[in-house]
Amino acid sequence: MSECVERAPDYQARVEQAIATLKAELPSLFKVDLTYDIYTKDIFFQDPVNTFSSKFNYRIIFWTLRFHGQLFFSEIYFDLHDVKQTAKDIILANWTVRGTLRVPWKAKIFFNGYSTYKLTAEGLIFEHIDTWDRKPSEILKQFFQKG
Repeated sequence: MSECVERAPDYQARVEQAIATLKAELPSLFKVDLTYDIYTKDIFFQDPVNTFSSKFNYRIIFWTLRFHGQLFFSEIYFDLHDVKQTAKDIILANWTVRGTLRVPWKAKIFFNGYSTYKLTAEGLIFEHIDTWDRKPSEILKQFFQKG
């Protein structure tokens, strides 16, 4: 039992480090790569269009977001509203994605979501689930509307 008590401060320090890292890095995810030391090597990721595991694939999804963000958008933002620990092993981040497509009619994209991060006993993120406020097909329809 004393081992659990001794590990608790380390665990909470890692959770606080993960929260600080998310707060610092997520707002610029369309421009700058993340650091990946707060995640396990077999991290599981799921959003309404993707499901995979492994840190390698996790890195690729963020590379893809940056690449497509710069290619298809004249402006793209990830507005981070809040990041907090909602349970001992859960971090929740609330955010909005908004941008302007590189099309003559300057279509706008906008959707809200939240990310649920689950933590290991060591305080590393092993699961990242994104939930969006609308279906991917509804987001895609925004591409064809005048901005």
